[in-house]
Amino acid sequence: MMEQSPQPVPKQDQASSSLSSSVEESVKIGKEVASNGGAEVDVSRDDDVAVASSGVVSNGDASYSGSDGRSVHKLRKLQSELTNFILGSSEKLESSSSQFTLEKSKTERPRRSKMLFDEKLSVNQKLQLLNKIATVKDGTVEFEIPGDVELSALETEGDKCYNAFNEDLPDSSEPRYLRPLQIVILIVGTRGDVQPFIAIGKRLQEYGHRIRLATHSNFKEFVLTAGLEFYPLGGDPKVLAEYMVKNKGFLPSGPSEIPVQRSQMKDIIFSLLAACKEPDIDSGIPFRADAMMANPPAYGHTHVAEALKIPIHIFFTMPWTPTSEFPHPLSRVKQPAGYRLSYQIVDSLIWLGIRDMINDVRKKKLKLRPVTYLSGSQGSETDIPHGYIWSPHLVPKPKDWGPKIDVVGFCFLDLASNYKPPEELVRWLEAGPKPIYIGFGSLPVQEPEKMTQTIVKALEMTGQRGIINKGWGGLGILTEPKDFVYSLDNIPHDWLFLQCASVVHHGGAGTTAAGLKAACPTTIVPFFGDQPFWGERVHSRGVGPPPIPVDQFNLTKLVDAIKFMLDPKVKERAVELAKAMENEDGVEGAVKAFLKHLPQQIPPDCKPSSTKPPTKTKPSKSKVPPPKHSASFSITGCFGCS
Repeated sequence: MMEQSPQPVPKQDQASSSLSSSVEESVKIGKEVASNGGAEVDVSRDDDVAVASSGVVSNGDASYSGSDGRSVHKLRKLQSELTNFILGSSEKLESSSSQFTLEKSKTERPRRSKMLFDEKLSVNQKLQLLNKIATVKDGTVEFEIPGDVELSALETEGDKCYNAFNEDLPDSSEPRYLRPLQIVILIVGTRGDVQPFIAIGKRLQEYGHRIRLATHSNFKEFVLTAGLEFYPLGGDPKVLAEYMVKNKGFLPSGPSEIPVQRSQMKDIIFSLLAACKEPDIDSGIPFRADAMMANPPAYGHTHVAEALKIPIHIFFTMPWTPTSEFPHPLSRVKQPAGYRLSYQIVDSLIWLGIRDMINDVRKKKLKLRPVTYLSGSQGSETDIPHGYIWSPHLVPKPKDWGPKIDVVGFCFLDLASNYKPPEELVRWLEAGPKPIYIGFGSLPVQEPEKMTQTIVKALEMTGQRGIINKGWGGLGILTEPKDFVYSLDNIPHDWLFLQCASVVHHGGAGTTAAGLKAACPTTIVPFFGDQPFWGERVHSRGVGPPPIPVDQFNLTKLVDAIKFMLDPKVKERAVELAKAMENEDGVEGAVKAFLKHLPQQIPPDCKPSSTKPPTKTKPSKSKVPPPKHSASFSITGCFGCS
């Protein structure tokens, strides 16, 4: 074939041609460093940022070479050009052969932050963009907005400011009447994650609904003892807790951690459908969910609800909805203008690690088409109601959260009323002034003996008595007894904290709530996740010192924290906050929010089974007629997607 002579190319077309070739080359190289169609990606950067295998971001030191030995140096060089193209920058893009300027159209609308993850971009392009701006360090995402992006461009078209403070909090009236429903509650996490939903489930049950709480097998007795139905989900909370403590969050800190997290998440995701429609394992009584409540770490919850065509309501103890008032708890952002963007970035990074499993379960179990866009989680949650389980007196509802988002208050499970403490503990408490509680619940401690010695020494130096909770971490094992130290296993916080002068703990939402409700000055020693967020909120409220990250825990900082909590002014502020929270009923608030956001017309294809409803019910409001059944049910209204 005869070779044709190149034709002259206009200047503007040269720019387009060069850009196109840059993008094509970038994608080509990206494909060379990706495997399994992008489901497993390994892209390294000189500054220790990598998208690790399984699509989950991690820190990385080693450079990656493709099968032909070519490094990704050229890919990294092209990332700047690709990013400028995605962000709509008018800066000059440099290529190895030419320089040119891209001019925006006079009528082009400003690009918004949602365009960072435009569905038209390939997976490899999105990976390259994330790799450029985001670093995962200690399980949290650090990022800076590129200097060539105007901060005003990060505002989203959907941003709104709602004037009233918590204007949509459920009022004091009774929840609206609904026929008895079968409700499944899908909860992934530790005991502190499960406990609020036991309280919510019990309250829903009192209104005549049948409740199944599906969570890890470790909590079966906890759930059954509360009088709720139980169904097992996959995953081991001890393994999850150890993983998150080691990695400081959901995102792995290195490639060796990825199989652990993926194995756990796969077990969880593939167990969700059965939890919504299989008969009770012990009794064999049929069950099919009419509605779903879930927390975000279940991950596959929205997809199962989509397949079953049932409404879903997401509740969580930490912020998961984008806001401009504070960043995602799993991120560290320097510029306030990037707070809202942090939610999209964290969501996208998590989605990269699980999207192959989600699509696998969609195809094999749910009979749904695969999800191909990047933000697979938030992309389908924009219209799903969310409820946040914390006190608005501690963290007010952000002004840019709309009417489908509620801050319901802390949810307490009353365990103190039926609790009888050991006589030995009662005698010890009566023998002196109120002690300081120190414990980290179900979180594993790396060096329990050393931490115990530090705690005992700090108590001795400050002249305080202390209760050490052994928990799963193995604290409180003393080489020789100390009369000012009492070691115990888990007992109800709502009883114990009332006996304490102050508390030192990991900063789980439930433990934080119990301490503040008891008017205890609080020191938080965060391990991972949302715990730093609660530590900062406690400190900003003036009821505790700055949080002490667990890897910075030492004698000096603990002594200073104890002295801070002993300040009478701190105690006064703690009492004021406890009084403000006194009239809150987060459980009732959550129930009202859940029922308020259910569709007015419950779909007829979700009828309850013929089993008798729970005997523990409140009289129904007969003066309110049951809602008429609709002939059709639009899932679009529930999920914001078709």
